[in-house]
Amino acid sequence: MATDYYAVLGVRRDASQDEIKKAFRRLARELHPDVNPDPKTQERFKEINAAYEVLSDPQKKQVYDLGGDPLSASGGGGGAGGFGQGGFGNFSDIMDAFFGTASQRGPRSRTRRGQDAMIRLEITLDEAAFGTTKDIQVDTAVVCTTCSGEGAAPGTSAQTCDMCRGRGEVSQVTRSFLGQVMTSRPCPQCQGFGTVVPTPCPECAGDGRVRSRRTLTVKIPAGVDNGTRIQLAGEGEVGPGGGPAGDLYVEIHEVPHEVFQRRGDDLHCTVTIPMTAGALGTKVPLQTLDGMEEVDIRPGTQSGQSIPLHGRGVTHLRGGGRGDLIVHVEVTTPSKLDPEQERLLRELAKLRGEERPTGQFQPGQQGLFSRLKDAFNGR
Repeated sequence: MATDYYAVLGVRRDASQDEIKKAFRRLARELHPDVNPDPKTQERFKEINAAYEVLSDPQKKQVYDLGGDPLSASGGGGGAGGFGQGGFGNFSDIMDAFFGTASQRGPRSRTRRGQDAMIRLEITLDEAAFGTTKDIQVDTAVVCTTCSGEGAAPGTSAQTCDMCRGRGEVSQVTRSFLGQVMTSRPCPQCQGFGTVVPTPCPECAGDGRVRSRRTLTVKIPAGVDNGTRIQLAGEGEVGPGGGPAGDLYVEIHEVPHEVFQRRGDDLHCTVTIPMTAGALGTKVPLQTLDGMEEVDIRPGTQSGQSIPLHGRGVTHLRGGGRGDLIVHVEVTTPSKLDPEQERLLRELAKLRGEERPTGQFQPGQQGLFSRLKDAFNGR
């Protein structure tokens, strides 16, 4: 034999179907590609699937015990002629060759991988910028502790279906223009599993899993943004029959900040100052993500100018460093003046020669290249 399927599953040659099934489930949980993505582990996972396919099917197991390999190209050997090695074994093989409809032979496994799940997690801007650890509660399917995923009540086990005799399918012969045609369909008594559970587990009703709420600790890396999904392998839904669990995805939702607006890894905010502060300059306190800092407003600052605070933004998710904090300045003009304030402003305008300003007119909206040209020319 090319492959020792018993050794692959780690069972004796006289092992029962229950022992073979338990060995396969244990290995499938350890070697599933979603849990161990290593290429060598994936090859090992294929080997245990092939071994279980043979040893869990009474007919294939019999062929294998007699020295054949039902998964080989020859199907375990054959005689001479068109229906022997290299030919077609039965009518269903001929139909598969002409119509490309290969039916699933053998019983279906009750153990299947569970579905992936996703939850939404809200975090603050500070938590997104520096990372954090969160405890989350998830409602998912977990292995039934009463039956350990078997689906049968304690003290009982699944039994071979007496209708299909463990094959998971039944055959029917009908007449057609081709003569007698044999067709196969899933066994209606065992639903194609090859076994029936006479006494289902009262806790999970034979499904091998139950709903449960559990708490998980999630590490949120620094630099996540809205829509970022964090994958927790094997923390999703446990599959039917206690099969391998799917993955859990945590989707990040960042709560809007009361001061800062995030654009990528940069933060933006606007500070409004009076006309006199823009002309004379001032220092404005600002509570940043790193603590209280003073923003230096230089004399002559115009409305619309921006002041960058380098390295005060959000941590880059990939790579080192942080974004910037951009403070946009808005200078306001007083709309109501008392007589003394008006007198002082008029005196200032007289001193600056601005009693009757003519203004400077230019096209209403400059294009990108015009603005770049003015910037290079120092305008």
